[in-house]
Amino acid sequence: MAGALVTGCVFASGPAFATRGPGGSDGDVKTSTKRSGHTLESRITYTGGTDGHGRASSGNVTPVGNWTPPACWYEPVSAADFQKQVEGDYDEVVNDPQQPNYAKSATGQFRDIYKDGKYKDYNLDKADEGNWWVSVQNPNRLDDPDAFTCSDLPFWVENGETPPVRNAVTPQVLAELAYNRITLPDTEITLAPEDVTKVNLPTWAWLDKATFKEVSVTAALDVAGLDISATTTAKPVSLKLEPGTSDAVTYPASGECRLNDDDSIGAPYAKGKARETPSCGIKYLRSSGDGTYKLRATITWEVDWTGTGGTGGDLPDGTFGTTQDITVQEIQSVNR
Repeated sequence: MAGALVTGCVFASGPAFATRGPGGSDGDVKTSTKRSGHTLESRITYTGGTDGHGRASSGNVTPVGNWTPPACWYEPVSAADFQKQVEGDYDEVVNDPQQPNYAKSATGQFRDIYKDGKYKDYNLDKADEGNWWVSVQNPNRLDDPDAFTCSDLPFWVENGETPPVRNAVTPQVLAELAYNRITLPDTEITLAPEDVTKVNLPTWAWLDKATFKEVSVTAALDVAGLDISATTTAKPVSLKLEPGTSDAVTYPASGECRLNDDDSIGAPYAKGKARETPSCGIKYLRSSGDGTYKLRATITWEVDWTGTGGTGGDLPDGTFGTTQDITVQEIQSVNR
């Protein structure tokens, strides 16, 4: 993704409030998705996400296996920004005649914790000494119960101290969030023959190194002196061909064509090779008749990351594939 994107976040465990439905009667009161004192824009920004030629991306990388990026996390917010948000939400709720009294009461109780209760005036007098840490929900997983497991109320952390919670933002957490935003170009494999092939005639498939590039996304957080970032990079390593029918064989037999030493996959077809066996390709054994076969080409991407403080490591491989129509015809013989 070119440019910076900003996601929304939710401070968990706060008092929910209600909004009236279209009818406006008490029977139409519904719980709002916004929770007083608990909604704030995330300070994480994301850059990157195009291929090596700057082309627009078309789909998200899918992790292999059951791994998923975090459903929620905690990130820092300055004292001034925290005060502004809580006070703004408080004013919005208590001055809204459509809000029920219990919502106004809950909003006030939450505000009191940070204004004149457990904390004093949002710790503004300590603004240079630390930050508030708040829970954030992954905007892509708002319907996932795991998004609500970061349930601690906003808490104060002194500079240099480690937040006493799981999933506090670190370079690795940023790297995992960046993984979720890697988008990839279509798998534009070259075929010979291109769209129409013959029964028992090998179809060659390849990806040229000039158009087969790694993709990176950088996630960064710069809040009140805390400057952390991570870059997650997906590098293509193999191409898997699925013919769209059982009446076919693949080359190699597994259907998975590995990366060559020059970062290409397969070998380009050249005149005179029609009867040779390609290093990467397909041979259809039966005509597609009046229709077509759906050839699916899926690239496996190896994913790793580097972050501030010399951090880095591997993340699960990802895949992304596209489908194209292939017409397979019988070889016509001529009797003389």
